[in-house]
Amino acid sequence: MALPLGKIPVDLLKEVIFKNLGVHRDEVALGPAAGIDGAVINVGSKSLVVSMDPITGALERIGWLAVNVNANDVSTFGVEPAFFLSCILLPEKADRKTVEIISSQMDKAAKGLGMAIVGGHCESTPGLVNPIVVGCAMGMAEKGNYVTAAGAKAGDKIMITKTAGIEGTAILASDREEKLRKTVRSSTLKSAKGFFSMISVAKEAAIAFKTGGVHAMHDPTEGGIAGGIHEVADASNLGFRILEDRIPVAEETSEICKAFEIDPLYLIASGSMLIAARKDVADDIEKNLIKSGISASVVGEFLPSSENRIVKRKNGFETELARPTCDHLWVALAKK
Repeated sequence: MALPLGKIPVDLLKEVIFKNLGVHRDEVALGPAAGIDGAVINVGSKSLVVSMDPITGALERIGWLAVNVNANDVSTFGVEPAFFLSCILLPEKADRKTVEIISSQMDKAAKGLGMAIVGGHCESTPGLVNPIVVGCAMGMAEKGNYVTAAGAKAGDKIMITKTAGIEGTAILASDREEKLRKTVRSSTLKSAKGFFSMISVAKEAAIAFKTGGVHAMHDPTEGGIAGGIHEVADASNLGFRILEDRIPVAEETSEICKAFEIDPLYLIASGSMLIAARKDVADDIEKNLIKSGISASVVGEFLPSSENRIVKRKNGFETELARPTCDHLWVALAKK
C-alpha cells in the first residue's frame, strides 16, 4: 500500500523509524519521538538543540523557507537558532541562476535571524522535477534550559499565535496564482503572497518563553493546526478540547481554501505557534505577544485522558478532531 503524500503516519514512525536509531549515547538528552520538533544533545554545560525539515511543496522562496521553517523548530524549545546547514537537490536541467536564487534566499533569511550557514551539500539529482531543500538548524542553551512539545500538562491552556494555514496560504497564492485568479480577487492573492513575511516564530517563541509558565511549544507544519495539536497531545500523552470558533483564520486563507475545497485547519501552518501554558499565565503571555504586535488566541485546553481529543464546532456540536492523513496543501496542489 502506497504511503500518503507528506509526513509518514505516526504508527510507521514508531514501528520502523524509531526502532532503527543506531547506538545509545549518553550525550543525547532528547532523541526522536512523535510530535517532538528536534533533538537535544548535551555538550559540556550547554544543550545543543538540532532540527531538520525539508521544503518540498513550494517553488518560490524555497531557500528562504528552508531557513525559517527549520529555525522555527529550534525556536519552539525557547532557544535562539544560531547555525544552519542545507542539502540542495536540483532538477537535472537546473542552471547557475537556480543555485544563485536559492543561495541568496537562504543568505537573506539567515541574516534576518542572526544565523550562520556553516555547511551542506548541493547537487543536480537525476529524475527530480522540482528543487528540494533539506535544512538543519541548531541553537545552544544553558544545559536543561529549554521546553519541548512533550511538556504540556493537563489543564494547560492551548494558545495559537497569528492565524491558521499561513505557509499554505502563501504557497498556494504564489504557485497556483493563475488558477486562483478565476475565483479569488487579485487584491486577496497579493495580500496572501505577503504571508511569507509571517513564517518566522522566533520572536513569539522568545517572548512566550521569557514570560514564563510555558510548558510546551510546537511549530504546526504539515497537517496544519489540527495536526500540530495532535502532535503535542501525542508527545505529552494528553487529550484536548478546542473551540473551532476561537481558532483565527485570515480572510485570505478562508477564500483560498474555499477555492480548493480544503480545510484551513489542515493546511500547513508554519508561522503560527502552539503554546501550552499554565492557566494563570496565559493572559500575561497573550498580552505580551499582542504588545509586540503578534496576535494570540486561547483556543482550548489539554485534558488528562489521551482518548479525549475533542473539537467543539461552530454549530455547537462536539466531535472528535480527526487526525490528518495528508496535509491539505498536497490535496490542493494535486488538483488540476
